[in-house]
Amino acid sequence: MTIYALSSGPGVSGIAVIRISGPETKIVIAKMTKEEIPLPRMATLRKLNKINTNELIDEGIIIWFPGPESYTGEDMAEFHVHGSRAVIEAIHNSISKVENCRIAEPGEFTKIAFQNGKINLLKAESISDLISSETEIQRQQAIKIMSGKSSKKYNEWRKNLLKILSNVEAKIDFPEENLPDNILRDIKSSSKKIKEEIQKLLKDQKVGERIREGFKIAIVGPTNAGKSSLLNYLSKRDVAIVSEIAGTTRDVIETHLNIDGFPVIISDTAGIRESKDEIEKKGIKLALKSAEKADLNIVMIEPKSVDFTGFLNDLVNEKAIFVVNKSDLGIDNMSPTLKKLNPILISLKNEKNIDELIATIKVKLKNKFIISDDILITRERHRQHLEKCVQHLVNFENKNNTEDFDKGAEDLRLATRHLGIIVGKVDVEEILGSIFNDFCIGK
Repeated sequence: MTIYALSSGPGVSGIAVIRISGPETKIVIAKMTKEEIPLPRMATLRKLNKINTNELIDEGIIIWFPGPESYTGEDMAEFHVHGSRAVIEAIHNSISKVENCRIAEPGEFTKIAFQNGKINLLKAESISDLISSETEIQRQQAIKIMSGKSSKKYNEWRKNLLKILSNVEAKIDFPEENLPDNILRDIKSSSKKIKEEIQKLLKDQKVGERIREGFKIAIVGPTNAGKSSLLNYLSKRDVAIVSEIAGTTRDVIETHLNIDGFPVIISDTAGIRESKDEIEKKGIKLALKSAEKADLNIVMIEPKSVDFTGFLNDLVNEKAIFVVNKSDLGIDNMSPTLKKLNPILISLKNEKNIDELIATIKVKLKNKFIISDDILITRERHRQHLEKCVQHLVNFENKNNTEDFDKGAEDLRLATRHLGIIVGKVDVEEILGSIFNDFCIGK
């Protein structure tokens, strides 16, 4: 089957790129141009006509990529045409008239590239992340994973585990033969080393996931403290409704920001107070849940309603920045408890000291987004398989100590399998759909 789709962004544009991949690619080019196939990987100007009627659709560039030296590993072509909806629709309609040609599903070009061995699963995922990247740090992380350092390390661990497994299975197959002492020592030390390296990686504070998904900041505090006003100020637009009426915000309102290249998801939450209103009580519950899940909490209070009893007491921790808004109204009556927390005194009304708050947020971000040359776990899928791998290696160690090689071999096989699933070295059909469905059509 041959697939085709618009690979550039939808909408009106100067140039649109339509990608075709599959055995009928040559036929599509021949029928639409009425000329010979262009030279491989050479931009060639051609007239594109409707199949059957020969009516001119557009004049554009065709690039021909014969397989297997193409992105997908199949015969592939790109049509670079003018980016009007009418041109794109006319070309799609013409291609559809060729037998065995259909529109591509989301991520199908990259899925075919994976299935043909052109890329591994980690690289496929990093391509998706690169397309979706909105900040510089997200772009850098995607490029780092695409470079192959992560997959190289995972494959190295897998290769070493397979070597250990071969020695263990040799002992099982030939029980009368004693393994040399140095091999027995290597089995124990090598598996322990791999286990410790993976455990170290798992202590990364989920930096990779934070970069990919965004650093979560929740603005929490009592009613009428200025939480919605702060969200609007940071967003540079009216995201939340601002009112003097207490309890205006009932739900969690989120917006995505780019702060110095760092991806941030900032949330405005319902004001925390004792309430008999059922809807408001649900909003307060959501606010506390957001504060619990957030990487950073901006706890906003105003001088006249400083109260650290009950709910607010639970927010005093290392991931909180304390802010006293409406400082223009006077701070003489500030409680000793609050003073000990060294709050940032701001006035959103007068735009006073907000730069200090933003600077503090940036420091917190940079401390969390410490980038090293070590490989990064960028998805929960990777983390789960690494955790299971470690568990099986722990089980192997326990069995290995009692020389229970039969059962230990199965733990090694399972540990190896979990590493293989990350990079796609084993049958992973059950997870391919969820991975490639996140792609846009045409990629």
